[in-house]
Amino acid sequence: MAFVKGAWRILVAIKDGLVLLFLLLFFGALYAALSFSPRPAAGISAGALLLDLDGTIVEQPAEVDPFSLLSGSGPDMKEYRLSDIVTALEAAKTDSKVKAVVLNLDGFMGGGQVAIARVGQALDALRAAKKPVLAYATLYTDDSYQLAAHASEAWSDPLGGVAIMGRGGSGLYYKGLIDKLGVNTHVYRVGTYKSFVEPYIRADQSPEAKQANQALADTLWQNWQDDVAKARPKAKIASYAADPVAAARAAKGNMAQAALSAGLIDKLGDATAFGTRVAEIAGEGSDAKAGTFAKIDLAAYVKARKPANDGQIGVLTIAGNIVDGEAGPGTAAGDTISDLLLTALNEKDLKALVVRVDSPGGSVLASEKIRNAILAAKADGLPVIVSMGNVAASGGYWVSTPADMIFAEPDTITGSIGVFGILPSFEGTLAKMGVTTDGVATTPLSGQPDLAGGTSPQFDAIMQMGVEDIYRRFVGLVAQSRRKTPQQIDTIAQGRVWDGGTARQIGLVDRFGGLEDAIAEAARRAKIDPKTARAYTIEKKPDKWAEWIEAMAQRDSDDAGAPRDLLARQAMVQRGWAMQAVGDVRALVTGAGIRADCLECRSYGAPKPRNAAEERGVMAMIAGLWR
Repeated sequence: MAFVKGAWRILVAIKDGLVLLFLLLFFGALYAALSFSPRPAAGISAGALLLDLDGTIVEQPAEVDPFSLLSGSGPDMKEYRLSDIVTALEAAKTDSKVKAVVLNLDGFMGGGQVAIARVGQALDALRAAKKPVLAYATLYTDDSYQLAAHASEAWSDPLGGVAIMGRGGSGLYYKGLIDKLGVNTHVYRVGTYKSFVEPYIRADQSPEAKQANQALADTLWQNWQDDVAKARPKAKIASYAADPVAAARAAKGNMAQAALSAGLIDKLGDATAFGTRVAEIAGEGSDAKAGTFAKIDLAAYVKARKPANDGQIGVLTIAGNIVDGEAGPGTAAGDTISDLLLTALNEKDLKALVVRVDSPGGSVLASEKIRNAILAAKADGLPVIVSMGNVAASGGYWVSTPADMIFAEPDTITGSIGVFGILPSFEGTLAKMGVTTDGVATTPLSGQPDLAGGTSPQFDAIMQMGVEDIYRRFVGLVAQSRRKTPQQIDTIAQGRVWDGGTARQIGLVDRFGGLEDAIAEAARRAKIDPKTARAYTIEKKPDKWAEWIEAMAQRDSDDAGAPRDLLARQAMVQRGWAMQAVGDVRALVTGAGIRADCLECRSYGAPKPRNAAEERGVMAMIAGLWR
């Protein structure tokens, strides 16, 4: 009888679940039918194209789990595709319906200097075409101000202003804590400047790492100032950033007035006053609320203006951490990306391949899998051009080695040609608790790696030799690609990170230019007129159900949580520190694997980890025995 009751409960639960799923699908379909609108280009009303950038600009947005959105546990920041923004701004130049472009930067959280500079170029082109560009934020920081500098009118709230921080900052180092816990960190690496492992073995930066990092920060900071000065030549940006206390004291502590006096912004006013100003140019909004103006939705505008994905120049994006296995967009999973490329080569009549890289690296095995897929394109006779975005370092450079030509920008972070592995053991920790280990062995590697009793010298020697062998392979790949000797590459490798300008001087990249330049070069090499060349994006097709859920969630969302004053933004930085600490601990304990990864790159707009995809390197496999 008890069995029958239990079975009945299971059947009832299954029935209830199916009914709930049916209702969800039914009302979802009904909502989609009632709210769906194709929004063709001709159906977009005149007004101001609104770029309400409450999130980050990325090369490739991460895939969003629709069920996490439904449960309210989705990502806390939106991601805007760089190419979508550029497409919209370039179309707006000649669109009579676009009366102005409005940048709402209150919730803007950055995007890296290369991406922001590219949007700035598109804004400059709009202004040259006599299209007004108006920007607004309560408080501007470095990234948001770099965009606002390209506006014809930059507004700030009277209670806000401009806070310029410059490049640089501190990171977390765990050597003291690791020693107290008794953890033994085994590090296998090659490269004087390969500082990814330093937080686990030092209490501070090594002199070599600090020297390289300072040089990189200085170059990026100078490039930032040059970009802003070119866009807004009358702004006293250098003196304002060098002595913010003097600027604040002259304005009696009123930072908004200080920014206005220094020429960094043009007008002070709250959001209502700004909206009223936009309405004077673009027309008033449909409701009677003060400060509203006629808006053109960015997503709808991009959808209407985006070219058909039917070109002969394949564009493959490698964005985010390079990991083994499969993952959605925004993470460079070796299996996923290689399968996408090989399928495109088999099914499409591609004439050339452009590889857009925006990655700080990761798994060596995944990087090699992607490289082999790119080599398959070369074997088919396709020219291969690499276009580097914000970051193309370590594994991001590994996958770039098959290129016939590499394009980068002066702000691109690249190089970091080095390899490392890291593995903790806990014999000291257990000893503090009175736990010891003992056993028998038949070979020097029996029971290795012994994470409870410590690794053997033989195991450590083999791991170090394995890392050195992969480093030699890495250097050899770069030497072959760059037409140099391994000895020449070794002098500029050693894990050092370079800015794009220096990388061009030392031969790691060939030309300055963006994605459009790379596509044009690929077309020329394929004997296609660059003016008529069209791209074919090699990417996982978006899930329609997920798109609908995301659109519904965005429609009901607001930006109440966006930090708008300086203290609130600093609180967000502290939260980032906590997340960094959690991520670093996880990387130490579960991220075993031989890696080509770049720690410094993550501080300059590099994509952040988005999933828990695991490495399947040699050390990951042996570490897996202990999980």
